[in-house]
Amino acid sequence: MVDRRLRSPAAVAAVIAGVYLLARLVTTGFFQLAATLSGPTSRFGADAGIADLAMGWDSQWYWLIAASGYPTELPVDDAGNVAENAWAFMPLYPFLARALGTLVGGYPAGAILVSLVAGYVASVLLFHLLRPRIGTAAALWAVAFFANGTLAALFQMGYAESLFLVWLLLALRELTKRRFGWLYLLIPLMGYTRPGVLAFALLLGLYGIMRWFSRTRDRLPARHVVHIIALGAWATVIGFSWQVITAIATGDPSGYLETELAWRRSWLGSEEGFVPLSGVITAAAMWFGLWGMPEPVGYIALGVLLAGVVAGLLSARVRALGPEIRLWSVSYLVYLLAVFFPQSSTFRLLLPLTPLAGAFALPTARWWRVGVLVLCVAGQWWWIHEMLARGDTFYRIP
Repeated sequence: MVDRRLRSPAAVAAVIAGVYLLARLVTTGFFQLAATLSGPTSRFGADAGIADLAMGWDSQWYWLIAASGYPTELPVDDAGNVAENAWAFMPLYPFLARALGTLVGGYPAGAILVSLVAGYVASVLLFHLLRPRIGTAAALWAVAFFANGTLAALFQMGYAESLFLVWLLLALRELTKRRFGWLYLLIPLMGYTRPGVLAFALLLGLYGIMRWFSRTRDRLPARHVVHIIALGAWATVIGFSWQVITAIATGDPSGYLETELAWRRSWLGSEEGFVPLSGVITAAAMWFGLWGMPEPVGYIALGVLLAGVVAGLLSARVRALGPEIRLWSVSYLVYLLAVFFPQSSTFRLLLPLTPLAGAFALPTARWWRVGVLVLCVAGQWWWIHEMLARGDTFYRIP
């Protein structure tokens, strides 16, 4: 029945528009309630409105970039270390929002509109990516989970996440269809929207290895080999290019890395440098120490968590999504493990794992699907309440 109703692209777009619109009404209600609950201890203040919440925290950095560009001299703190600054954020989203803002009444309106429209486009792309693998009904439920998920508030905030998802889901769809040409454009679009394109470079490497070892049963033409190698190199160049751009613009070869470390220093209060994989280990000790538990418990918990993630990625439900989605999930998680320091924005940084929503939509029991949707909505309110309504301490930063 659902397959017959969603045969045409127009029908798909219309049904998903209805799902997405209902989800945005729920989010708007949550925003209004959060604004009402925002008190004098919240970073937004007792008189906060929906617009204040939508343009809070990192939204302000993007707004600053749109208004003033990037600094040519890196700011430093009292200890002489590079301080938090705009070079940590990529330019495509704020410049697009600024251009649109000239037509719709200013940067905030343009930023929210970009996020809102990109969230809808990402919903449509997610459906088309998952449908050939898990069927129409399951793909539609996955879209409902996505549109109502814990991070769904970002579709109505001045953040770049939803725009990044558009490029990512397009890229994954092109990769699954083995149409490599568009990836040459999509990779820089990803790379200059939000950090993470190096994970796509790893994906291409793993994808090439998979295709090589399966070439006896799945033909690997020479042109595919050329594209995979060239695109992997292209994604790597784009991934490191922002560091070069920052170095040229500021005259500091380590300017981008020091800028990123400024956020880590604000959490740890130390001069710790960057060592791959050290962030998650340090964070495990820090968080469990804050919770009053011994550091070794944090390391054990980290090991258990990683084992659980590996088991999940090996599960039949995730395998059903296809090798490209599974390899992307592995690549992105490895990327986060290598470079990320887990803190309050961890949930937000997991949003590029959105295609895994298909695994939660595969069980056909209605109680399961409705239950997952309820949990998604509840998680969304929890995130809005903690990060926006309360927003009163360091671990409530969106």
